[in-house]
Amino acid sequence: MTATTPTAQPPAILERLSAQRDWLGPLVAVLVILSALPFLGIDVPEVLVRCCPLLLTALAVTIPARTGLVNVGGEGQFALGAVGAAAFATALTPETPGLVGIVVIAIGGTLFGALWAGVAALLKVTAGVNETISTLLLNYVATLILAYSVTGPLKDPEAANFPIGAPIPDATRLPEINGVHMGVVVALILAAAAAWLLGRTRWGFKARVAGGNPRAALRNGLPVGILIVGALLLGGALAGLAGALEVMGPDGRLRQGLGVGFGFLGFLASWLAMHRPGWTVAAVVLIASISVGGDSLQLDLGLPATSVYVVTATVLLVVLGWRGTRSGARS
Repeated sequence: MTATTPTAQPPAILERLSAQRDWLGPLVAVLVILSALPFLGIDVPEVLVRCCPLLLTALAVTIPARTGLVNVGGEGQFALGAVGAAAFATALTPETPGLVGIVVIAIGGTLFGALWAGVAALLKVTAGVNETISTLLLNYVATLILAYSVTGPLKDPEAANFPIGAPIPDATRLPEINGVHMGVVVALILAAAAAWLLGRTRWGFKARVAGGNPRAALRNGLPVGILIVGALLLGGALAGLAGALEVMGPDGRLRQGLGVGFGFLGFLASWLAMHRPGWTVAAVVLIASISVGGDSLQLDLGLPATSVYVVTATVLLVVLGWRGTRSGARS
C-alpha cells in the first residue's frame, strides 16, 4: 500500500476571512474612502449623515431586486415616509417620553412608505402593471402629496405663508455624537439584517428562486405573488423609515423638497453594488462623498447642482463598463 500525503489545509484565519468576504471587501473600501475624505476637504460626519437616507433607499431597491423587481419608487416612498412621520408627530404630547416619540414617528414613516409601495405591489399582482413604471410615476404623486401637506394639514401655523411643517418636539430629535445622529447606526444595522434575510433565511432563498425563474417557482408551489408583495412592502418600509429619520435628524420638521434625489441616488448605489448589501454600503459611502463634495463645489466654485449627478453617472458607467469588459473576457 502506498501512503497518501495529506493535503495542506489553509490556516484557520484564512478560512474565517474567506467566510466573511462579502463584508470584508466592502469594509476595506469604506475605510479607504473615509480616510481619504479629510485630504479632499470633505467633512466626514456630514458624509456619514448623508449615508443614512441613501443606504436605506438603496436597500429599498436591493431587496425587491432579489425577486426580479425594479423599484424606482424610493423617492416617493421616502417622501410619504416623511409625511407619515410628521403626521404621527402631531399626535404626541409634551409629556410623551422622547424614546417613545422616536419610535412612534419611525413607525409612522415606515407604515406610510410601505403602504405607498403596496400600491405598486397591488397593481403588479392584480393587473400585471410593470412595477418599474408604477413606482416611477407614483414618485410624482408623492411629491404633490408632500407639497399639499406642508401647505395644508401639516403646515406650521407660525410660518405665515411659508410652506413648511411644524417642528417636531425636541425630545424626539435623534441624539448625535460628534455631528453624526444615531440614524446612521440604525441604517447599518438594517443593512446587516437585509444581508442576513436575503442570504441566510428561507424567505431569501424563495425570493431568489422567484426572481430567477418565476414560472418554475410557480410550478414548484412557491407563492410568487406573496413574495412580490412582501419584497415591495419591505423596500417601501425602509425608504419610508429613511424619510422619518430625516425628519427626526437634520431637518427636525417636514418641508417641501425634503430629500430630493435621495431615492434616485440610492437606486444608483444599489445597481452599482449589483444588489449585494455589503457592497451597497461601500457604494453609498462613495456616492455620499460625491454628493457632499458636490455641495461644496456649488458654494466654492459656483458649479451647477447637476454636476453632482454627472459625476455620479460617470462613476456608474465606468463601473458597469468595466464589468461588461470582464464578462466579455470570461465568455
